[in-house]
Amino acid sequence: MIVHVDMDAFFASVEQMDNPALRGRPVMVGGGDRGVVATASYEARRFGVHSAMPAGQARRLCPQGVFVRPRFDRYKELSGKVMEVLRAHSPLVEQASIDEAYLDAEGLERVYGSLPALVCSLRCAIRTATGGLTCSVGVAPVKFLAKICSDVNKPDGVFILETGDVEAFLATLPVRKIPGVGPRMAEALGKFGIRFASDMRRYSPDFFRTRFGRPGLVLLERAMGRDPRRVEPVREAKSESAEETLAKDTRDLEQLRRILLAHAEKVGRRLRSQKLQGRTVTLKVKYADFTQITRSKTLDAPVASTQGIYGVARELLEAVSLKKAVRLLGVGVSNFGAPRERLTLLSLLNGGRSPEFEGEKRRLKLDRTLDALRERFGEGVVARGALAMHRRDGLAQGQDQRQELDPQPSGRTPEAGNLRG
Repeated sequence: MIVHVDMDAFFASVEQMDNPALRGRPVMVGGGDRGVVATASYEARRFGVHSAMPAGQARRLCPQGVFVRPRFDRYKELSGKVMEVLRAHSPLVEQASIDEAYLDAEGLERVYGSLPALVCSLRCAIRTATGGLTCSVGVAPVKFLAKICSDVNKPDGVFILETGDVEAFLATLPVRKIPGVGPRMAEALGKFGIRFASDMRRYSPDFFRTRFGRPGLVLLERAMGRDPRRVEPVREAKSESAEETLAKDTRDLEQLRRILLAHAEKVGRRLRSQKLQGRTVTLKVKYADFTQITRSKTLDAPVASTQGIYGVARELLEAVSLKKAVRLLGVGVSNFGAPRERLTLLSLLNGGRSPEFEGEKRRLKLDRTLDALRERFGEGVVARGALAMHRRDGLAQGQDQRQELDPQPSGRTPEAGNLRG
């Protein structure tokens, strides 16, 4: 059996716990007129407010709501305490996000007496360790069902799906509840009369392969109650990214370049702190009309330096249309770990030295020195000259996030930017 633990309205619940004046009130964690809601309390959700909703729309739906600026350091601190509790209960814990995780419960009934006793111990320990936060727990034979079950009795609830009850559960499970099925997929399935998981069994694997490709076959497996994924205690990061909604839509290329440089520095510092380098740099642009594009380049040599990331992102930006004003700009790095064979070949072709590799090596040496200075003396001790202007551009709420990006092939890293201490 697999346990899925999901903290209840995590960010908003932390704010209500830390500030008694917010308890019982509709709280929305976010900020700015043009930002989005990161998390809404259950009091706010009654008005139709939900995560990722534009802040303006949330204010219209819930004018009496309270907006609170996010405190990510506090959320990370409490998330760490939650994960410590889970790891104290089982050696097999997989953190899925800042506020949710899977736990392998195999054999733990012998320790705790029963699955309900294990779940009770988990919930009580989490509440104590965090100072009063609640979580919802789902238990099922496979991963995707455990995640669905944790949502059944939210908030502060438990749902245990025994193996013998899986068939009946799937018979009435709407396909929209299956992780990975969005509105478009649900609409496409509905055209074939597929509204519940059990409806999928009327069609063959070839039907799903032809119409939906590999995702269709995975979906069919879910409809059968199958999920071969195990709880993996260590998950490798797939990408690092940063994005921000601008305070004002703009087509000013210089301003957009400065924003890219700030993002590149933020992403680069995270990569360097984790000793990671990536070969694919992705640019994300959302226009004022909310249409969105991504552009990517995959490099011969991996990058983690601010200049390396920024150079590629800038080149991608200069290649996209700015006929429409930009609302949001983001940069991401993925495809970690360059194949050694490719780097070796590049080195041999260039007389034993790859220009791309050597250039990135020099940039990383400088960045690590700057990182060490900031770590020791504070953020303001050294800064890139262009970023001083960036800070005056008045950006709205930033939404840094880790996400998977869709890499596209080819490209080399240009040099860019300057430094001022």
